Amino acid sequence: MANNKFVTIMVIPDRKNKTRKLVVSSSHLKLGVCLAAVALVLFTGMFVDYIGLLSQSIENKRLHAENAELRSQFQVVESKLSSIEVTLERVKALTTKLKLITAVNDPDRGLNLAMGPQTREDMEEMAEGEDRAPASKMADEPVFKTKSLTDLGSNILAEEKDRDYAKLSIRLDQVTKRSQLRETEMIEVTEFIKDREDIMASTPFGKPAAGWITSGFGIRVSPYTGKPHMHEGLDIAASPGTPVYATAEGVVKSADYSPGFGKVVVIEHGYGVETTFGHNSQLHVKVGQKVKRGDLIANVGNTGRSTGPHLHYEVHHNGAPVNPDNYIPEQ
Repeated sequence: MANNKFVTIMVIPDRKNKTRKLVVSSSHLKLGVCLAAVALVLFTGMFVDYIGLLSQSIENKRLHAENAELRSQFQVVESKLSSIEVTLERVKALTTKLKLITAVNDPDRGLNLAMGPQTREDMEEMAEGEDRAPASKMADEPVFKTKSLTDLGSNILAEEKDRDYAKLSIRLDQVTKRSQLRETEMIEVTEFIKDREDIMASTPFGKPAAGWITSGFGIRVSPYTGKPHMHEGLDIAASPGTPVYATAEGVVKSADYSPGFGKVVVIEHGYGVETTFGHNSQLHVKVGQKVKRGDLIANVGNTGRSTGPHLHYEVHHNGAPVNPDNYIPEQ
């Protein structure tokens, strides 16, 4: 114990207080210094770690904000892409309908126009330029196709999993290719129409009167007999006096009164095509008169066998009624 060295620490306060003396062994002093050093190192490490965690927290908040902004932008892009895809579908349907209308020399044209595209798959095949079976064979196939519950479930799962950047990139590539294809098809149809201006001028196109369609082409229950009856045209409800326009160039074949159609106009367009406009209140054309698409020919009325003011519109090809919807792009 005699070999132990001591260190005396003098604490000298102001003059009024007594001087204090603290005697510590050198070993204890060294131990205290080591502990203080260790504590300082630990404190410094904790402080540095805290600063790092604080910096990381700030960075995480910034990244979360950026991710939220990116997700918002992704949703906007996805929404616009979906809108473009819907527009391309409409363009494809319009192109398909124009191909049907302009296929004048197709021997199955009359049946094609009467039937229209059978299913969405058939429309896609025609729009993509794939081989299409003759309409006479298509008539033997079922008109409506249903998807199994498994397919529907797969579609739902696919939609849920579709929200990622890789698939969005794939969709963008597909939309680009499809838009190029649609552009090519429209150019082809436009050039075809230019080459056949006379034929196209004589082909019905568009609605003959402003209004809404209350009864379509096909089998329906007769409002008079209550029995199934073939409705060979479209009924377009409109206010009495609404203008009725020719839908193509042609010659007025008849403009008179019949018990069924009341005041009716029939226009012969050539190439085996005729249009009929019934239940008019007033006629503005006469037999033998030449008309062009958009010429005023009558006014909507309620004459003949009619349940209310409307226009009955029919299209015939080679004597057979065909669905006028196929000549109206927006239908």
